[in-house]
Amino acid sequence: MGAGAIGGMLAARLSADDHDVSVIARGDHLDAIRQHGLRLVELDGSTTVAADIEASDDFGALGTHDTVILALKAHQIAVVAHQLGALFDEHTTVVPVQNGIGWWYFERHGGPHDGHRLKALDPDGAIAAEVEAERIVACIAYPAAEKTAPGVITHVEGDRFPVGELDGTKSERARELADAMASAGFKSRVLTDIRSHLWVKAWGNLAFNPISALTGATLAGICRTPATRSLAAQMMTEAGRIAEALGVSIRISVERRIDGAEAVGEHKTSMLQDAEAGRPLELDPLVGVFVELGELTGVPTPAISTVYGLASLLNHRLTLSS
Repeated sequence: MGAGAIGGMLAARLSADDHDVSVIARGDHLDAIRQHGLRLVELDGSTTVAADIEASDDFGALGTHDTVILALKAHQIAVVAHQLGALFDEHTTVVPVQNGIGWWYFERHGGPHDGHRLKALDPDGAIAAEVEAERIVACIAYPAAEKTAPGVITHVEGDRFPVGELDGTKSERARELADAMASAGFKSRVLTDIRSHLWVKAWGNLAFNPISALTGATLAGICRTPATRSLAAQMMTEAGRIAEALGVSIRISVERRIDGAEAVGEHKTSMLQDAEAGRPLELDPLVGVFVELGELTGVPTPAISTVYGLASLLNHRLTLSS
């Protein structure tokens, strides 16, 4: 569901590995996939082509599936949530691969906030009503990719897609999903603490995405400029305190996480790509949810809240013009 950068990369590789794959797409991208297949430009310049992939913009046309990979931007899921049921049967597994904290974060959590609904991600409960928690196997998408033309995805960096059950068990379906990812050329394993690993990526997205959208800078530019590097570190420090309050152990320092982002180089974050294209930003899942989590845990978030406020104004302008 969603054949953009990450969804398209997964679909192309899985299809090329002889899995029966279909995609929901739209517009010129859908037309190109139907005419020429889905093309993935690999890191070495070679091309993986999913020539016989089934593509549609009609949820009801594709039938039910064993696994539905939700590769939409997080703020787009609620809009189509009522249509997802057309893809499900009794045993369908749902695999969200969104950036940031997932709407499902407290489902099957077992802690003091078990079942708590994050209003920044699922304001009226529409997603939770359509996607039962028991269907979900979480997945963290570490690679960077871009949709460079209709029907064409370009792999920029990374190959890890770890997965994990929300209750921390090692289930057969999680193992099968990890095996399918690995067979398709990705690095995947089953985690028993998926939320801790999710925080490491969400931690960086929280800072780098809105700063890039506001400044137009790449990851390297943000990390090599003292003022923006310091701002990113302050935002990540605040989020780290929230993680501690939730009992999450982040096994990497702020400086090491920033150094890792710098090493990616002149890469434009997904939020900067959206801003430059005049599209609404994935703001609440990447930034706003941390303001909400700060309120939930009683952790002050002055830097996060300030950047969120600035980015919200930018997002408002983009939404009006889109």
